[in-house]
Amino acid sequence: MLDLLHTFLTVYRAGTMTRAAETLGLAQPTVTGQLRTLEGRIGQPLFVRGARGVTPTAAADDLARRLDGPMDALTAVASGLLGSPAAGRTVHLGGPAELMSARVLPALAGVIAGGTDVRVRLGLADDLLAELADGRLDLVVSAIRPRRAGLHAEPLCDEEFVLVAAPGVDLSHLLAYAEELPIIRRWWRHVLGTPPPKRAVLVVPDLRGLRAAAVAGIGATVLPRYLVEQELRTGALVDLMPTEDPPINTLYLATRAGARDLAEIRTVLLAAARNW
Repeated sequence: MLDLLHTFLTVYRAGTMTRAAETLGLAQPTVTGQLRTLEGRIGQPLFVRGARGVTPTAAADDLARRLDGPMDALTAVASGLLGSPAAGRTVHLGGPAELMSARVLPALAGVIAGGTDVRVRLGLADDLLAELADGRLDLVVSAIRPRRAGLHAEPLCDEEFVLVAAPGVDLSHLLAYAEELPIIRRWWRHVLGTPPPKRAVLVVPDLRGLRAAAVAGIGATVLPRYLVEQELRTGALVDLMPTEDPPINTLYLATRAGARDLAEIRTVLLAAARNW
């Protein structure tokens, strides 16, 4: 029964029988047969087959929600008992510098201790997803949902944005990631419903640099809450405009559809992200 449930969850996440079969290392008729067996046992259909893949039914959505955490945890336990399939190999991982430094890399301590080498490439989502599609990366933490054929993505976590500055600093000086003020502009429109001021006194394409500049009292900026949690607790930074409806951005964990031997590292990241 566990094999049937594992196959179901793989198909649910992959979106197509072909992609799921590649991920599982099975023939497509085998995957189809296992799904039919499971549907027969539970007494209702799980997917509607179409030309572009499969569409989950309400029963499938409910089953996937119930299996998501437990099945991943079971995979991690099995990897530990039987020996991690990734042990002794090198996993190439890409993502944004700030999240990788603050959240992702600390979460991989156990994976690396277990014998998996990790190589990290930092950069923008579009560039990293292109490298993933070309086979130069194994996993990518992406700030955008990949639309490339052959890539699979699942939500990893949401980052919440907050307007911050050092105590006593107002909004007359803005600190931005880029000249176009992309993060500030999104926060301003979402919270205030108006465009932001058109110019920043400091532009630096590194959120950690913006945090340091804000702590130094140079001006105000918009940053992910995870990046300023400590500064908000200590009072080095203050939330200038608390809101119950802050803008959020969903981050995705992307892999190639046929990628194998990544279950442990994927499971570790998904589990850790629940507390991010």
